[in-house]
Amino acid sequence: MSTSTAAKPLSIGGLELTVPVVLAPMAGITNTAFRRLCREYGAGLYVSEMITSRALVERTPESLRLIRHHESETPRSIQLYGVDPKTVSDAVTMLVAEDRADHIDLNFGCPVPKVTRKGGGAALPWKLDLFRDIVEGAVKAAGDIPLTIKMRKGIDADHLTYLEAGRIAQGAGVSSVALHARTASEFYSGHADWAAIGKLKQAIPDVPVLGNGDIWSAEDALRMVDETGCDGVVVGRGCLGKPWLFGDLAAAFSGQQLKAEPTLGEVAAGYKRHAELLVEFFDDEGRATRDIRKHVAWYFKGYAVGGETRAALAMSSSLQEIDDLLGTLDADQPYPGADAEGQRGRAGTPKTPSLPQHWLDSREIAEGMRAEVSAAELHNSGG
Repeated sequence: MSTSTAAKPLSIGGLELTVPVVLAPMAGITNTAFRRLCREYGAGLYVSEMITSRALVERTPESLRLIRHHESETPRSIQLYGVDPKTVSDAVTMLVAEDRADHIDLNFGCPVPKVTRKGGGAALPWKLDLFRDIVEGAVKAAGDIPLTIKMRKGIDADHLTYLEAGRIAQGAGVSSVALHARTASEFYSGHADWAAIGKLKQAIPDVPVLGNGDIWSAEDALRMVDETGCDGVVVGRGCLGKPWLFGDLAAAFSGQQLKAEPTLGEVAAGYKRHAELLVEFFDDEGRATRDIRKHVAWYFKGYAVGGETRAALAMSSSLQEIDDLLGTLDADQPYPGADAEGQRGRAGTPKTPSLPQHWLDSREIAEGMRAEVSAAELHNSGG
């Protein structure tokens, strides 16, 4: 394992991260429970799931719940989504004025159709003036709070936006830029284009650039930094059912050769801890045990856990039921090696992104379209 990246902390505005690792916002995943669990294994910056600016400004109960942090979470990091400069600025102003965040990130990378068809996420940087207005307004509203952005390469191979967007963000005074090295049309398919991360770093050398895409292990993270010259990494799907990856990353970036190879009993303990934290987060055991079900396949990837047990865990409705099922497993079963490694989560297939009508006709947004996009901004949070 290369150690050339050892002992290189990451500065994001006034935040000093001893380990240059960020947990990527993931809808329905990176709630307080999962962030706390990951933090127990390692170090870094742990970002909330995406919060819709409009819903936050309107103070919807769900948005206010999602921006809450446990007292153990420091620094507190929140990601916002929005398509209207004023609404985004108002949301940032609210977070700062009410002391709800130590770091704010803006989402310009979401490829989900319900977001891009409104002109948001990965679609938005195509409109250079709209992108500039949102980022400049948010940086100004954030004041001393670090304001960062996360984006994709662009809409598709013919409509790339990342280099222009990176330069605009640098000019606006953002504290860092994260690049998921895929286009919206690629979704999560194929292989991330790490070379694009290197090109972005060369284009904006004075701003920390974080690389995202296909980091399944600590070795991948070190290789990305070595190959691209990026200042840190953003980890998303690679930690699904594998929160101890953050321990691996902390060790790797400090030059250690440690790697977690948990027994089935240790994986079961992590799964149970996750469920317990979800109960605390939702304050509702039924909702928490329903939420943990989607994590079953990720946690037990590669382990010899029978189909009946997996199915029962995916139908469990109480902590006691989960505990009883986990008690039937062979706790001493060793780490299965390669079978537990590699890709996690759905990759999807390439697809034509959903966009507002005539979105690609111009790099500038007409006033009529700007009003239409602002009116259509999503109300809901969390993805």
